Amino acid sequence: MDKLGGTELYWPDALVIAFYFVAVLGVGLWSSLHSKRDSVSGYFLASRSMHWVPVGASLFASNIGSGHFIGLSGSGASSGIGVAGFELNAMFVVLILGWFFVPVYMASGVYTMPEYLRKRFGGQRIRIYLSVLALLLYVFTKISADLYAGAIFINQSIKLNMYVSVLSLLAIAALFTITGGLSAVIWTDFWQTILMLIGALALSVLSFQHVGGYSALIEAFKNVSIDATFVGYNALNESCSAVPENYMSLLRSPSDPELPMTGMTFGLTISAVWYWCSDQVIVQRVLSARNLSHAKGGCILAGYLKLLPLFLLIFPGMASRVLFPNEIACSNPIMCKEICGSELGCTNIAYPKLVLELMPAGARGLMISVMLAALMSSLTSIFNSSSTIFTMDIWRRMRKEASETELLIVGRVFVLFLVVVSIVWIPIIQSAQNSQLFHYIQSVTAYLAPPVCAVYILAIMFKRINEQGAFWGLMVGLIVGLVRFGWEFSYTVPSCSSGLPDPRPDIISKVHYLHFGIILFLISCAVTFVVSFLTQPIDKIHLHRLTFWNRFSRTIRTEITKKQILSEIKDENIGESNLGFDDTFKAEMKKEKPVSVVIIQEPIKKFKEEKIEEDKDLSERPAWKKFLYFVCGISDNKDDIEHVEIGAQEEANLAADAIVEKPFWNRICNGNAILLLIIGSFVWGYYA
Repeated sequence: MDKLGGTELYWPDALVIAFYFVAVLGVGLWSSLHSKRDSVSGYFLASRSMHWVPVGASLFASNIGSGHFIGLSGSGASSGIGVAGFELNAMFVVLILGWFFVPVYMASGVYTMPEYLRKRFGGQRIRIYLSVLALLLYVFTKISADLYAGAIFINQSIKLNMYVSVLSLLAIAALFTITGGLSAVIWTDFWQTILMLIGALALSVLSFQHVGGYSALIEAFKNVSIDATFVGYNALNESCSAVPENYMSLLRSPSDPELPMTGMTFGLTISAVWYWCSDQVIVQRVLSARNLSHAKGGCILAGYLKLLPLFLLIFPGMASRVLFPNEIACSNPIMCKEICGSELGCTNIAYPKLVLELMPAGARGLMISVMLAALMSSLTSIFNSSSTIFTMDIWRRMRKEASETELLIVGRVFVLFLVVVSIVWIPIIQSAQNSQLFHYIQSVTAYLAPPVCAVYILAIMFKRINEQGAFWGLMVGLIVGLVRFGWEFSYTVPSCSSGLPDPRPDIISKVHYLHFGIILFLISCAVTFVVSFLTQPIDKIHLHRLTFWNRFSRTIRTEITKKQILSEIKDENIGESNLGFDDTFKAEMKKEKPVSVVIIQEPIKKFKEEKIEEDKDLSERPAWKKFLYFVCGISDNKDDIEHVEIGAQEEANLAADAIVEKPFWNRICNGNAILLLIIGSFVWGYYA
């Protein structure tokens, strides 16, 4: 059978990959044309109309990227099933998202997580800080890790030029995100989840077959040995490639250097709550659900799917070490460099090695499509969420009078900017290789996420927490985290086989990153509490439907910034005629009626007048502008404007009703949540 070009692909593989691209593009085009792309709600939150099945699938696909295929399999090949704790922990935390956080987010009516904190605390500094931090984390951890993992797979499997491959993937991911918005992203995630599960299941079955089954794999893994003649060096350090004794344990000693039990129980939960309950990529999918029951259903489905990585990724990674010990378990830096390009080890090539060696022609193309699906689902999710944060939290801050059309265009243009940044970042990814990619991602998260997790939990739980406390809790936590981050990465840790001592001080080498996450979380909580109780509390009129305890409140909420305007108008030292408000506005303010009753009407009236004026003569619009509007899905019909003039009390009632569930579906969701908890607890106990 002839190969295509200079690659390892046979023509059936190329045919499968071509079919994959056609199918994904077809799904993306269909969902784009059937989604409401010409409104902020439609583009960024899929008009809040998604069913629980695509929501749950998108949660899973957004989380399981190519970094998981490479990282989880690599860590499994290195030290056994312990890394599965990261996935199994999410089974419980995703329920916290659906039952504790989402009702508050829905009742508050926000688009982004920084926007929630702006409503909760007032001011803009926390919102801007978290927006910038989220964008930086997306670029330097999620995008970079997924592109690096995708590059490893592409290079190991089909030998394509990395720049050409990554540029193609980025272009397709950007196309979905720019044209279709969140609806297109979720539906493509849904179909790519099905593809990932089918492909990963097929390779998992083949892996177990080649090692002789589950029991044979467990027994053979601890006895893996390297052929010294293959390595070609006499100074082989066998201890560097040794399998730990607790390779089949999820809960290990608190002093375990890789996965201590206390860190996996408490420290991991802190990072997981940040990721699953306050990260824009994840929460945005749940907010797109048509109601709270569908949001909970999506969380339950995602929880069940999080059971699968142990069997579809980690056990196959262990099988790869058994089948190819000389390559996967190499410990000599010089030989490892020749095998996989990294002196620290080659466990990251465990999954690509299985694809290359075990999959027949055609099926290999399926697995390549699976990896492409994993990479693209993560990238489209990140692109969409990043554009949402930039548009709603940063651009609207700079351009307070921005029209809805402007916001839609800015969101799409920002995706292009992220594509450029991703391309520029590729050489840095190549030079910053790591033998266990998954641990690298988790360590960076443990240094930066705990303060954010602390503020979100305290904001939802305690009314007494105010803006000053939250801000300084974030700042102190950021400083402490960056000190640890910079301090640790300032040292070069010698490879195991070198025999050189670890140059890092004990506070770095002996305090695991998950343990540090616990310390950082407690520091941030303490600072937030102390500063909040030493400063003035937030008036309760600003907190309706912004905490878990008053999420069903139907009382009109006064925005903190509006209350400040009211105070200025009532200040006798300020001349009302100089404030620029009309008489009706001032009269309503002096009666201390909710500001939203007045201000909700005037901007809408002004917007509609501008829209009508803008569309008077569409024939005079330049051709480039018509094309731009067509690509962006922006309607020329003024009747499509979604603004509705409602009173403040009706707005409060609608917000409260948004999280009221029908008793039948509430019981169904609760029953499934309990079942998921039982299954998750059994798996933890079985492998403890």
